[in-house]
Amino acid sequence: MKIGVISATGKLGKMIFDEAVKNGDDVTAIIRDYKKAEQFDGKVIVKDIFDLEYEDLAPFDVIVDAFGTHDPSAMHLHTEVIEKLASILENKPNRLIVVGGAGSLYVDPEHSTQLFETDGFPEAFKPMAMAQSKALDLLRTYASVNWTFISPAADFRYDGKKTGNVLVSGEEFTLNSKKESQISYIDYAVALLEEAKAGRHLKERISFIEK
Repeated sequence: MKIGVISATGKLGKMIFDEAVKNGDDVTAIIRDYKKAEQFDGKVIVKDIFDLEYEDLAPFDVIVDAFGTHDPSAMHLHTEVIEKLASILENKPNRLIVVGGAGSLYVDPEHSTQLFETDGFPEAFKPMAMAQSKALDLLRTYASVNWTFISPAADFRYDGKKTGNVLVSGEEFTLNSKKESQISYIDYAVALLEEAKAGRHLKERISFIEK
């Protein structure tokens, strides 16, 4: 499988890239800073997301969009990145997998309330959660793009252990048997690559939590 990882210099993007290398996948890092190219054991495309063309992405079976920013002044980029990628992948066979957040998960069966709208949701994370929610809404409008949006658990741990014990859920905020919502970056990365190979959940938002 040929995989392109956009924003592969980020913590999660790099983890997804490294795991794909371990799996023997033909993986390419898509980054904008040529100074960071040496850290990748594989192929690299050095190009800003907004300069990408379909010719850059055409070779990949799966494009993983691991873009994310916590900069309050750059929240608009979440929707702009989706608009850019979706527009060049319209009516194309390639699959787009977007790394999302937990804040946009629904907390009711009617899907009228999202996690970031509930009492107790950390104020510091609201801007990013709202931005990612808007990005998902925009993505849903692209009926001719083979997209999948994957939200992690609420407690998303960079230094968490690799358990290989992941529950795939849907649009709603889910707790495990311990009444917890957590997952490690590495378990998320592994599960994302498994999802990429399985080819399920096209044009759907799903979520991963540790069982």
